[in-house]
Amino acid sequence: MVVGDEKKTACVTGGNGYIASALIKMLLQKGYAVKTTVRNPDDMAKNSHLRDLQELGPLTILRADLLEEGSFDEAVAGCDLAFLVAAPVNLASEDPEKEVIEAAVRGTLNVMRSCAKAGTVKRVVLTSSSGGVYIRPELRGDGHVLDEASWSDVEYLRAEKPPLWWAYCASKVLLEKAACGFAEEHGIRLVTVCPVVTVGAAPAPVVNTSVPVCLSFLTGDEALLGTLKGVERTSGAVQLVHVDDLCRAELFVAEEEAANGRYICCSLNTTVVELARFLAHKYPQYGVKTNFTGDDQLLEKPRVSLSSAKLVSEGFEFKYKTLDEIYDDVVEYGKALGILPY
Repeated sequence: MVVGDEKKTACVTGGNGYIASALIKMLLQKGYAVKTTVRNPDDMAKNSHLRDLQELGPLTILRADLLEEGSFDEAVAGCDLAFLVAAPVNLASEDPEKEVIEAAVRGTLNVMRSCAKAGTVKRVVLTSSSGGVYIRPELRGDGHVLDEASWSDVEYLRAEKPPLWWAYCASKVLLEKAACGFAEEHGIRLVTVCPVVTVGAAPAPVVNTSVPVCLSFLTGDEALLGTLKGVERTSGAVQLVHVDDLCRAELFVAEEEAANGRYICCSLNTTVVELARFLAHKYPQYGVKTNFTGDDQLLEKPRVSLSSAKLVSEGFEFKYKTLDEIYDDVVEYGKALGILPY
């Protein structure tokens, strides 16, 4: 995006992450100058893709740490847009209140303070998660459709500590609310995107969660398949979005003048059973198991669906709407990452 002869500048935090790497690539392709942050710029195992992305356009790589006060000042200075993508994900933490929840809120406010200090940032786009939307104990039975007005119940999460990332989900609610409060107080225009399970090829050479989990049917990794089943039990479905659509949505709400508040980014609500049948048919060479008769907790159809009607009603259109379209490049990406055998 060019204004006169001058490129707009965007900051993307957490540049070695999966979503951030895809977002940086898209911003560069759209003509933005990009500044991104990583904790250790010299770690080439995690950052080699950023060097490759520098061939697409002006990309500056800076050191910053979410928990270091002021460490994002340089990254945000002079930027028109700031995309807050970095977040602590410590699923094995022994002290989740401190290491996940408190760290997430502190880290978010740390970057927000840098945005306020910069004085140039026209809009902040916060990447949260659908985990901050769907965990509510009162959602009994079937047929629920949730929109942006739905918030996960933090008191329930803290009391019951349901398996599968309870602290992560609680942290998303609390960091969103803290960011909103800060933005209102300091006159910052904040928009929040809540993506669901995100898949698809991205520049990042290391991917720890969503892609390996969604390829678990093909790899035969029972632990990761258990995680996918846990997502369904916790959220009432398996909700998916392609990383390309997520990045397009983030750019859309960043540039759209009227965009405000929260946006759920979900193109498909499916189930473990439906996913298994689809993958068995599409990739017969992997011998995907489709018989789940012993697992009576699995759903035939989504019990709870997440709606992106708000995003779509404002003019956004998903490109990847079917399992076929969503999975089209996931298998090749899995092979490239070494998750799937050639």
